[in-house]
This record gives sequence, C-alpha cells and structure tokens, in this order.
Amino acid sequence: MAASENTTGEFVDFGFDKVSPGEKQRRVRGVFDSVAHRYDLMNDLMSAGLHRVWKRFALARTGLRAGQSALDVAAGSGDLSEGMARQVGSAGRVVVTDINGTMLGLGRSRMIDAGLVANIHYLQADAQRLPVGGSAFDCVSIGFGLRNVTDKDAALAEMFRVLRPGGRLLVLEFSRPKLELLDSAYEYYCLNVLPRLGQLVVDDADSYRYLAESIRVHPDQETLKSMMAEQGFERCEYHNLSGGIVSLHVGFRL
Repeated sequence: MAASENTTGEFVDFGFDKVSPGEKQRRVRGVFDSVAHRYDLMNDLMSAGLHRVWKRFALARTGLRAGQSALDVAAGSGDLSEGMARQVGSAGRVVVTDINGTMLGLGRSRMIDAGLVANIHYLQADAQRLPVGGSAFDCVSIGFGLRNVTDKDAALAEMFRVLRPGGRLLVLEFSRPKLELLDSAYEYYCLNVLPRLGQLVVDDADSYRYLAESIRVHPDQETLKSMMAEQGFERCEYHNLSGGIVSLHVGFRL
C-alpha cells in the first residue's frame, strides 16, 4: 500500500504503513466504526477475558476518592469510565471522551444501562486537543487508546495540561513481552490469529490486522516512560501485566 504524505512531508504509523496524519485519523475512525457493534465481544475473545483483569488493576491505582474528578480519554465502551464514576460517586465528576462518535455512543449506552448518569459528561474530542480547561482533573486515564493517537507526544502534553497538581495519568496499553519466547508467540498471535478472528466474528479482517500491527509498532515500556517524562510527568513507573503483553504506566503532575 502506498503511503500518503501531508504538505509538510510528515508520515505517521498506521500499523505497518506510513500515512499522513489526516489519513491516519480517517482510517482509525473507519476501523472503530466497523468494529463498534462487536467491540466488547471481541475484547473478551482476543484476551480470553483478561482485559477485565487489566482494567481492574488500573482502576485500583487511580487514587480517586468520592467527590473528585476524572477524565477518561479514548474511552471506547467505557469500562474505565464506569469504574471511575463509581469511585468518585454522585458528588464527583467523570468526563468521557472519544474521537469516534459511534464508540462514544456505545459507552454512553453502557453507562445508562449501569444506572450511571448524574455525574458523567460526554465529549467527542481528539486526545491531542482536549476541549477542557487546565488543571481540571485528579486523574486522567487512557486505556488501549494511545497507540491509535496520531501524535502521542501532543496527547501526553494535553493530558498533563488538564491534570491538577498532585493528579496522575494512567496509560493502560498493549506493550512488549519481556520473554523472547513469549514475544515471538505473541507476535504470531497478533499478526495471524487476530485478523482471522476479526473475519469470523466481525466480518472485518483488515481492521483487526491494523489493530494487531498497531500493537507491534507501539513504543515499548521504557520508551513510553521516557515520553511521559519529557512532557513533564514525574515519578513515572510502569507495571507489566501478563508478562508484559500489557503494561500500566503511571505518572504524576507534581
């Protein structure tokens, strides 16, 4: 597939392809429009249900208390949003954002079904340009969404901007397994099994081929930790989950 170029000659990753930033945004939107109707089912199938364990691990590290405020970026179907809404309670506030309107609607329906409506607000927004004021949130999360962002540094800078002093960022994302044998097996699974599963369940192998490739080109644990520090986050650390298949990065605005 030929790469497309923007007027500045800049390319970004779309899986293993190189495309212009605008083209990546268009294609990512198409991917999630295509998979939204079976998104939760595919998450369960792809991870054998482990994504729920990973998200519970992240939620246990939000530091949120009743009455505080949280922002869930690229929230998808809202697993982390729901957990944080329960943590802050009716006196708190959770803002849910996603660049994709279909996914945002899916998350909203989930919250309504869970009886969580009073303290949740929804914004269709790009993670690189969050339409909220600075120093507004005690915790910001992004779960399995950073690898789909066109300019990750810009998104990290925005998430730093909207955090209050003392607040924390949680980045839950697929990462790089620490054992070579596990990494090889995981690469095979990503590049061969996931597209076939996507074809069987969603009738869309191409979207899941992109999602698999995006995992493989995403920055590894140490690189992402350094990227967070470069944007001003302090006390940055990460926790490897399932042998490093997933990692939770935590950083603070002090």
